[in-house]
Parts: sequence; C-alpha cells; structure tokens
Amino acid sequence: MSRIEPTLKKLKDQGRKALIPYVTAGFPYADITPSLMHAMVGAGADIIELGVPFSDPMADGPVIQKAGEKALTLGIGTAQVLAMVRDFRKKDDITPVVLMGYANPVERYDLKHGAGAFIRDAAAAGVDGVLVVDYPPEECEDFAAALKAAGLDLIFLLAPTSTDERMAQVGRVASGYVYYVSLKGVTGAGHLDTDAVEAMLPRIRAQVSVPVGVGFGIRDAETARAVGRSADAVVIGSKIIQLIEDQPHERVGIVAADFLRGIRNALDA
Repeated sequence: MSRIEPTLKKLKDQGRKALIPYVTAGFPYADITPSLMHAMVGAGADIIELGVPFSDPMADGPVIQKAGEKALTLGIGTAQVLAMVRDFRKKDDITPVVLMGYANPVERYDLKHGAGAFIRDAAAAGVDGVLVVDYPPEECEDFAAALKAAGLDLIFLLAPTSTDERMAQVGRVASGYVYYVSLKGVTGAGHLDTDAVEAMLPRIRAQVSVPVGVGFGIRDAETARAVGRSADAVVIGSKIIQLIEDQPHERVGIVAADFLRGIRNALDA
C-alpha cells in the first residue's frame, strides 16, 4: 500500500481536508525541488504532486507549459525526477508523492523493459502514485495492476464533461484518489464556479469509492475554502508556479510556503 490511503484516512478522521500542491520538477532551478518539497510540507502540504516535464503537455496551460519547457532546458527528465524523490525521502518518509505527467515519458523511460522498469524504479525511489494524463482507464488495467503490485496508486482525472459511464470506468481502476478537473480547458484557465463543483461531487462519489480532490482554478484561500467544503482534497498548481518563477533560489521555498500556509489555514478554519 502507498502512503496516500492512510494519509487521506487520517485527515478524514480529523475532519480535515488534504492540501495537495503541484510543482513542476526542476523548476525554476534544476536543484530546487527537494528543498521546495520540504518547505511545502512544512507549510501544511499533505501530498505533493510533481510534474514530470514533457515536450507536448496537451492538458497544461501556458504557465505550467512554460515551467516544463524551462525544466527540460535544464536537463530534467524522468530519471532526474526520480532522483529528486529519492533525495526528498532522505528526510521525509511520510508525505505521499505523486508523479503527474504523460504516457510518452513513462513508456520511453526504458524501451527494452517497458513500463515495468518505470514502475520498479518509481517504487524504489519512494513514489506513491502516478497520474498519467493520457492513459484512459479502459486501456490501462494491466498498468494499474502492476502499479498496485508495487505499492503504487494510479490516479485519474475526471472533468465536467465526464459521463457516468466514464466515472464508473475510472472507479473500477483508480486508487488513492481521483482528481476532478473543475474547469473545461487547460490548467490555469477560466473562473471557478464553486457551486458547480459542489453539485458535481455527489455524481462522482456515486461511481468512485476513493477520495475526490479538486483542482484547476484554485488560486487563493477563499476559493480553496469554498472547494474544501465539499471536496476531500484541494489541488493547487499554476498559482504556485507563477509565484516562484522569478524568485531567487533562496526565496523559492519561502514564497511557496507563505502562500500554502494561508491556504492551509483557510482549509482548517
């Protein structure tokens, strides 16, 4: 079992919501990620989503695309991301880490041994879950089973356009949590309608037994608190990327932590 399920269960028992920040691995500096992860945990993050840089990130908006491009120019690939997780695990063996990305880096990680080599090395590094944006649930049951056998969760996206049938397909395969994309479009887009999110979650829970995290469009304490009233977890990415992108090295963790501390306080209020 990964660290995700017990972490979310403990929070539920406490009547609290999970705070899940997303950052692009290797951004804005190639060596910043482990220390940034520790800073976010210190500010109240419960689970960390690490974006694996990829050259064709179809679901990402301009903010995260730009961060991924910068990380790629700094030489950050899947192997480097796993090394970052190993480094993080030297001081933190509790906080769950989820890798978020696309099928191509997973499948190209080891062309000879396929996805199995990625799963083996991710588990050894201390990864708890994987969210592969372009893996539909009906086509990755073997991948999900291999992850589960290695103690990793496979996390899926659901969207406002998801049908009950698609939710049921996800419900059969997903573990850890599902990530409800609260807006149509790419990351960082649009205005969040918290009433629409609240109305959607019962439909999702009718088909999915794992906790539901909500992301896309959450940019401040007010929207995080509103979403947290109905969701099990709040996911924030683009806003953090914007806040840290122009910071000097020594300020990156401080700025991210200050922002997340406000979100944490709002969720706990």
